[in-house]
Formats: sequence, structure tokens, C-alpha cells
Amino acid sequence: MKFKETLLKYVFLLCALVSVGTTIGIIGVLLFETIDFFQEVSLLEFLTDKEWTPLFTNKHFGIAPLVCGTLLTSLIALAVALPMGLLVAVYLSEYAPAGIRRVLKPAFEVLDGIPTVIYGYFALLFVTPLLQKISPDLQGFNALSPGLVLGVMILPLVSSMSEDALYSVPTSLKAAGYALGATKLQVCFSVVVPAAFPGIIAAFILAMSRAIGETMLVAIAAGQMPNLTFNPMESVETMTAYIVQISLGDTPHGTIEYKTIFAVGTVLFLITLVLNTISYKIRSRFIRL
Repeated sequence: MKFKETLLKYVFLLCALVSVGTTIGIIGVLLFETIDFFQEVSLLEFLTDKEWTPLFTNKHFGIAPLVCGTLLTSLIALAVALPMGLLVAVYLSEYAPAGIRRVLKPAFEVLDGIPTVIYGYFALLFVTPLLQKISPDLQGFNALSPGLVLGVMILPLVSSMSEDALYSVPTSLKAAGYALGATKLQVCFSVVVPAAFPGIIAAFILAMSRAIGETMLVAIAAGQMPNLTFNPMESVETMTAYIVQISLGDTPHGTIEYKTIFAVGTVLFLITLVLNTISYKIRSRFIRL
């Protein structure tokens, strides 16, 4: 028995080391290639130039248009997913009868299993023409359509994690609220939601990271025009869409154009790292409280 426990301990350790080693390997590749990129392109130009045209004859390497496109589609998605996801979670956790909850919860989770390519063509061929009937000035490739569909795509992530956080609130807290004469709505938003706030914040941050890292949906429906704009009616290009564009195989390996994907990937990695760190700090603060 002791031998088995020791063996399992080392198996678990090996699994943990594989995860850590993979992360270190990813960081090492990004760091090595990014340093190689900045030996040919200045960091100041990368951060301050307002044009991104590494594939053109007149090359510019300003990351701002790609960051702007990524943030624009992600913010639209979050504006859809966060309030709707929280309200869905509150309904499923506090209001829905058991039978309805058993039907609705798997139905929402089905959305999470649909391939993102399908979402992309849905945004391009259905949502965009529908929006163009409302706003004829809307371009065929735009930030609004993929942003809205992306919000629906990450909705199950927000609602599921938020519901788990709400469901884990002790019933004694709810009972105390009812004992003080509070209504069900007051208990939900004055007792349950604040008590589950760390888990809800974690769901929001994870959804934000998911939206920023989405690839195929925005690559299909948002276009490949790196415009520095916050107008959702225009075509934009996100960081992930640009990486897909370069990774198709037309760009020679080892060229400065090829190395741009590692610089863009590093920026994407740093943004995700910052979001996860903020989530951890917020959760740690509320746990201490």
C-alpha cells in the first residue's frame, strides 16, 4: 500500500511537471523569437506607430491597430455576455424550478460545444446582413457582428461559472436575509451575489480572456484590415486573426514578417497574464475579507 501511494505521488508530480514544463517551453519560444524580432524593429516603433503593414513594401510595425481591434470586439462581447450571463445564473440558481433548470443548463452548455468556425459564418452570413438592414452603412466585415456573436459564444462560460458561485453560497446566509424580512429579489442581489462576488469576478475575467483569445470567429467575420478605430461599423483585424493569416504558410520561415507573429503572441500572452493576475488579486482580497 505504501509503495502504491509513493508511486501515485510521483505520477502526480510528473503530471504537474509536464504542465509547468509546457508553460516554460511556450514562454521560452515566445521570448526567444520576440527578442530576435526586436533586434530588427525598435520597441518604440512597435508601441507607438499607428500602422501595421508588415506584409507591404512600405513596412510599419505598430501593434496599436491589432490591439484596438481585439479590444473592440472583446468589449462588445463582454457587454453582451456579462449582464446576460449573470442574470441567467441568478435565474437558474435562485428562481428556476428543478425541472426547468435540468433542461436550460445543458441547453446553454450546448452553445459552448459549437465549433467557433460555425459562429464565424453565422456572424458573417446571418447577423451581418440582418444588421445591415438596420444600418445600411455597416460594412460586410465589421467589429459589431462578431462582437455580438462572440458575446453569445462566451455566455455559457459566464453563466455556468457564476451559477456555480451563487449555488455555493451557504443557505444560512439566505435564511438570515429572509428572517430580516427581505424579499427574494433583495436576498439575491444584496446577500447571494455579494457573497459569491469572488467567483463571479473570476467568471468575468475568464470570459474576458476567452474573448480576447478567440481566433476563427473574428478571423472570418471581422476582416483582415488592421484599422486603428473604435468604430464597430468598420472592418478590423485582431491579434489572433493576424496570427492565423501569417500561419497559413505563405510567409517564409525566419523572415521579419514571420517573426511578427511571436511579437504579437507575446503581447497577447501578457494581456492574458495581466487579466489572470487581476482576477487572482481580487479573489484573494475578498477571501481575506
